[in-house]
Amino acid sequence: NFVRTLPLLAVLAIVAIGQAHYSVKGVLLAVLSGGIASGIGYAIWYMALAGLSSALAAVVQLLVPVIAALGGVVFVSEAVSLRLLVSAGLILGGILAVVLGKTWSAGKKQYAGE
Repeated sequence: NFVRTLPLLAVLAIVAIGQAHYSVKGVLLAVLSGGIASGIGYAIWYMALAGLSSALAAVVQLLVPVIAALGGVVFVSEAVSLRLLVSAGLILGGILAVVLGKTWSAGKKQYAGE
């Protein structure tokens, strides 16, 4: 919960008040990227979560590193390395195995008349 972090933020602000250099633009960008973007992300996630089983939701969350890496490549020109491709492939392969395994298992039960 973001509200629970406010006391710690207040303590840190008091401790670092002489060392920190704030600008209106910096604070505004921090609030926009941290608070608003995260809030929108959470709202979208919880809307999508309503249509997913808990097991599928847990598996889908494993896409986060792949999506973040893709965002780095697209928006800040991060290099696409063999390590990135292999790790993304392993994550996507694992997710595919779980999703197809559930589909195959459900079809098998339906075929058996369960």
